[in-house]
Amino acid sequence: MKKKKVRKLKITKGERLVYFVGLFLCPIFILVIKIFCGASIGNLNMSVEKLKYEISSQEKTNQSLNMQVSELTSFDKVKDIVKDMGLAYNNDNIIVVEK
Repeated sequence: MKKKKVRKLKITKGERLVYFVGLFLCPIFILVIKIFCGASIGNLNMSVEKLKYEISSQEKTNQSLNMQVSELTSFDKVKDIVKDMGLAYNNDNIIVVEK
C-alpha cells in the first residue's frame, strides 16, 4: 500500500500579517464605531428633550394668550368699553355667528 502524502497548510508571512492585523484591528474598529454611535444617539436624545421643552413652553404661552383673548372678548368687557366710548347697547344690532 502507498502512504498518502500529508500536506501541511503553509501560511506565508504576508498572510500571517493580514490575519494578525485583521484580528487585532477588527475589535478596535468595532469599539470605536460603538462609541461614536453612542455619542450620536446621546446628542440626538438631548436635542429631542430640548425640543420637547420648547414645545411645552410654547403651549403654555398659547394657552395664556387664549385666556387673555377670552377675557378681552367677554360680553361684560365689551359692554364696559362701549359705555366708555359713549355708545348705547342695542340688542337688535347684534348678529350671532356660529361655527
